[in-house]
Amino acid sequence: MASSETEQAQSLQAESLLTPAAVRTRAQEMLRIGVEGGLTHWRVDLDRLPEVARYVAELTRERYPTLDVPFHARWRHFELDGVDLWGPDADAEDWPDAATRARAEFDLAVVSVLLDAGAGPDWSYADAATGRTYTRSEGLAVASLRMFQSGAFSADPDDPWRADAVSLTLLSADDLAKGFQVTADNPLVGLEGRAALLRRLGRQCLSRPDLFELEDGPRPGGLADVLFARADAEDRLPASAILELLLEAFGPIWQDRLTLGGVDLGDCWRHPAMRRDDATDGLVPIHKLSQWLSYSLVEPLQRACVTVTDLDGLTGLAEYRNGGLFMDMGVLTLKDPTDIDKAWPVSDPLVVGWRSMTVALLDRIAPLVRAELCVDADRLPLASVLEAGTWAAGRRIAAERRAGGGPPLTILSDGTVF
Repeated sequence: MASSETEQAQSLQAESLLTPAAVRTRAQEMLRIGVEGGLTHWRVDLDRLPEVARYVAELTRERYPTLDVPFHARWRHFELDGVDLWGPDADAEDWPDAATRARAEFDLAVVSVLLDAGAGPDWSYADAATGRTYTRSEGLAVASLRMFQSGAFSADPDDPWRADAVSLTLLSADDLAKGFQVTADNPLVGLEGRAALLRRLGRQCLSRPDLFELEDGPRPGGLADVLFARADAEDRLPASAILELLLEAFGPIWQDRLTLGGVDLGDCWRHPAMRRDDATDGLVPIHKLSQWLSYSLVEPLQRACVTVTDLDGLTGLAEYRNGGLFMDMGVLTLKDPTDIDKAWPVSDPLVVGWRSMTVALLDRIAPLVRAELCVDADRLPLASVLEAGTWAAGRRIAAERRAGGGPPLTILSDGTVF
């Protein structure tokens, strides 16, 4: 086969990995291999899942007694201590139309989610407006929201609530450090990596006017218009279409990641147990941040009168709260106990296997949690199971097991994965 034909074939194979279905299929295969004892690092005990489901269900009822659970999305981290830091201000804004608000909320969600990798145990954010100090994901959310509201990402002083491509390309680590209150005594993991990621986001917005260009210049919010156009005649859009657009739009912003046939694979890693007879041999797609962002774009679309369908077409999120829940409750255990004391790069098969199996286990536990709560998937979709239970349960049990409530594994990250 000629080289151009080979690259074209590989390009098509690569694109097959840029879907939630691919994430789910290979995650279930990884879990099956683990159950059968075929993974070098992990043992899997599915008999522990009912206990985990009860733990998650109890926490769900505690947090949401009426079981009216919102989706797991970035917007939840703007709703703290009973105060919504974004919604009332956005409602009071004199938007020209619903699409304009959606574009601004896309700008905010994209920037905030891309900054939402683990903060580390020693960082916090003191919010002057509320007088409260926040850590971890909530702290990152509030810090990014306050930067957005102050116009830190806007090129127009008269229109601060936006993220312009040019402004993003000029963002320095010092700018981010100032906005996130980073000092020697208040260190944030992966500070330069986060700033570099936003600069690459800005450059990507400039390079793809077909996806990002608006009348007032290229912005992440341009993706809202693309999705409006991809909805059907009844303004219905499958959730998977959101993720597939994000993977196309943002693939080049991930540094030092795998490519295949000239296609950027993003949050996709190698694992020797994932066997295929084509160029995708050994590849395990996960796309955690992109799926987290997909969930976070549902509500802006809904406010713009787009009905997002098949939310369960997306997968659970392979991050350390969900993955830690399964480790801390004995579903996943390390074959070599000394591995717990080591620091692992995100590309290591130990971490790849852990993250992939987490996705599959979330699919397994969701119906068990619903059964405990006597509700169906329409009442409690996977996005709500994540919000009400598994993510919060992972955090709670981590706090019970470890001082500081950190993850069970030490992960070497540049601030763009966990």
